[in-house]
Amino acid sequence: MKCVAISDTHGMYDKIDIPDGDVLIHAGDIFGQGKLREVSAFNAFLGALPHRVKIVIAGNHDWCFAREEEACRALLTNAVYLQDEAVTIDGVKFYGSPWQPFFHNWAFNLQRGRELKAKWDLIDADTDVLITHGPAFGVHDQTVGGLSVGCEELAHAITRIRPRFHVCGHIHESYGVVEKGGCTYINASIANHRFQPENAPVVFEV
Repeated sequence: MKCVAISDTHGMYDKIDIPDGDVLIHAGDIFGQGKLREVSAFNAFLGALPHRVKIVIAGNHDWCFAREEEACRALLTNAVYLQDEAVTIDGVKFYGSPWQPFFHNWAFNLQRGRELKAKWDLIDADTDVLITHGPAFGVHDQTVGGLSVGCEELAHAITRIRPRFHVCGHIHESYGVVEKGGCTYINASIANHRFQPENAPVVFEV
């Protein structure tokens, strides 16, 4: 199964060249402002793509999903929206969750420790591809200043669950792919730290 991962498009999803594949994954920060009116245009964009399945999670900029989740789901007819839930495609389980450590009072923020652990405890133990907006601590989580800001509790959950892939975004300047402990970690941020659509989608086989 050929998967194509993108994240942090910030309203610029139509400015990138998206390779063909079986599954398209968007790991959040879809929009610039996160208004409900932006969902219909994004849905139309997804509908024109050839991928058999499109999987979407929200990010901290996607306020409409935090405030009007059901309305967003109703408009997003061309994708599977995951918020602390899973979908299985051809025997491969994808689990998606939008949460990240508290960050400037944006959407889907939770306090480090108990609050975030409660969310990661919901992840299915047989998850093959884990999709979260924020990175785990120590992998793809360094800011432009070199500070690691990923979630420690998420790192513990990945060690416990052992997914084959972890797809995230959020920290634009940590775009890339790395293998660690049997998991392939992918930060698929399209935008760079100046919010320019600089990075390419990441293609991987499951």
